[in-house]
Amino acid sequence: MFANGVWTFLLLPFYLIYLLPVRVQEFLGRLIGLFWFDVLRIRRRTAIENIKLAYPEKSHKEAVRMARLSLIHMGYNIIEIFCFPFLDCQTILKNCNYKDLKKLEDALNEKRGVFLLTAHVGNGDYATAGFSCQGFKMNLISKEFKSKGLNKFWFQVRKKFGTQMIAPKKSSYEILKALKRQETVIFVLDQYTGPPNGIVTQFFGKKTGTALGLALLAQRSKAVVLPVFTYRESYGQHIVQLGNPVDWTEVTNPDDAILVNTQKYCDVVESMIRQCPEQWMWVHRRWKNHWLQTESGEYQIVDPAP
Repeated sequence: MFANGVWTFLLLPFYLIYLLPVRVQEFLGRLIGLFWFDVLRIRRRTAIENIKLAYPEKSHKEAVRMARLSLIHMGYNIIEIFCFPFLDCQTILKNCNYKDLKKLEDALNEKRGVFLLTAHVGNGDYATAGFSCQGFKMNLISKEFKSKGLNKFWFQVRKKFGTQMIAPKKSSYEILKALKRQETVIFVLDQYTGPPNGIVTQFFGKKTGTALGLALLAQRSKAVVLPVFTYRESYGQHIVQLGNPVDWTEVTNPDDAILVNTQKYCDVVESMIRQCPEQWMWVHRRWKNHWLQTESGEYQIVDPAP
């Protein structure tokens, strides 16, 4: 009972933000992004350098502008998440416009389970909640935070709408069980992953490490891999676009299958980001590894940065 009282007290500031007019919420989100980028300057340089790496044709001024917009959208995300505990399904669905939802229905009708391939573009939590509100059985692979209080907030907010959480560690069994129940598993594939769980791929034309788990599990389960892309049309209003299934590519050498298909998934994610690059989290160290070229011409990750 005491814990519930403390929890209610901690949510009070979020509730006050929720009560604010939408224009004021938007202003606060923008303020958070500008304060982060121009005052705190946390990973400001990382964001700018990442944009220059992905878009070498952009000037420094253009890269700075895009990086600042990216942080503003992250500020919007923060305010929207603060309001999440007080929303209902009616509000969520009012704020989300789902495009080509039939593609998910058709994929589920194949009775193989579905992987939703996505990236940190826009506010994916809105999209996930909306899927759950429409009756889709959603499972989200999500990292746990060191802070128990933050974990409680993050996971309870998502579970409120029916989304089930799967921790990354030893997650294969839970994922396969969900697919066997013919449910949907959300797989976010835009973050750096080094060995032994990562594989060398190209992303925006540069070599980096990408998680190989999606390809391994898709190969094993035969589940449909369906891209989904969320972007913010305006503050609080979201477009959720479903793409065509990414078919599994068979190759002559079975050992190359995981690499070939992981690269396909990377290409899909890159195309998502290119549609709304200012809404991706450029502060993430996506290209933080070091490479060694072997005598055969292949690249290996030898010393990923901490």
